[in-house]
Amino acid sequence: MDLEQVYRDKRVLVIGGLGFIGSNLAQRLVKLGAQVLIIDSLVPDHGGNVYNIANVRDRVSVNVSDVRDQHAINFLVRGQHYIFNLAGQVSHIGSMEDPLTDNDINARSQVYLLEACRRHNPRARVVYTSTRQFYGVPQYLPVDEAHPVQPTDVNGITKWAGEQYHMVYHRAYGIPTTALRLTNVYGPRQVLKDAEGRMGVIYHFVRKVLAGEKLRVFGSGEQLRDYVYVDDVVAALLTAGAHDRALGEVFNVGGLRPISHLQLVQHLLAAAGLPDDWFDMAPFPPERKAIDVGSVYLDSTKIGRALGWTPTTDLAAGLERTFAYCKEHKDAYWDAELVATLQEGSLQVENG
Repeated sequence: MDLEQVYRDKRVLVIGGLGFIGSNLAQRLVKLGAQVLIIDSLVPDHGGNVYNIANVRDRVSVNVSDVRDQHAINFLVRGQHYIFNLAGQVSHIGSMEDPLTDNDINARSQVYLLEACRRHNPRARVVYTSTRQFYGVPQYLPVDEAHPVQPTDVNGITKWAGEQYHMVYHRAYGIPTTALRLTNVYGPRQVLKDAEGRMGVIYHFVRKVLAGEKLRVFGSGEQLRDYVYVDDVVAALLTAGAHDRALGEVFNVGGLRPISHLQLVQHLLAAAGLPDDWFDMAPFPPERKAIDVGSVYLDSTKIGRALGWTPTTDLAAGLERTFAYCKEHKDAYWDAELVATLQEGSLQVENG
């Protein structure tokens, strides 16, 4: 499918567009010739960063709004051809510490968006970024879309609810929605100021390596995961938005093949040029052990058959690109206060 033909001159709303995946999607949409409007709340510690769109700042519009602001969302969805809904709270530990906020962002606000579409733009195609997290501890591997839903944390519950709201609004009102259940996404523009590792293992490991600190692997290190490079995820999002066969469907979006945490560490150390023993082993902290799901990786056969999407980026190559970007642009991502200062100086230009 010719994505440029699909998206050129189309009005596209990217909710959460200053975050990691959203900004990479916005970059690609600009190249395809779309008219891109980004919404982002820039809530601290949620990943939004103005620097993520620095090289396309004159070719996108940015509105600093919160998806929980129903009046703003009612206005901003009007006239859009495509809506990519990437806003969300992603920290699993954070969801256990503050479940009400997690519910507001991941569940209640999704109803605000879908109601806005129903009332003001029912023909806009909506693609929602869901998660494999709510599958919980796998009953079988690889996990396909028919696997039972059994969340191990509040984040899994609220993301499941958010996804299912999108499916209900498709069935009840004909809103053209699709949901992609993403696995562990990594790549350029990821969060680095997350010193405690709440935003994901690769984010945490890259920060530790850049700080010259040894990595720490919890448990045996033998648990398996699949990792998908952000460019492959962007391709899945755009393909889902373009295909009629995606409407009303949910799809897994997984990586090429599962690897253990120890193998992941070896790939990352190689990308950073560090010795292969630059890590320690440690028992799981109680708060992590309580929500750990063990080995889990996805079966992405359905999206391959329906839409022709498959991941193409090898983990070693993807980690090399990720580490090189993070090292070159470290100052724009490292320190929370610095990031906030840079954004205050940039928003006057970008706010639209």
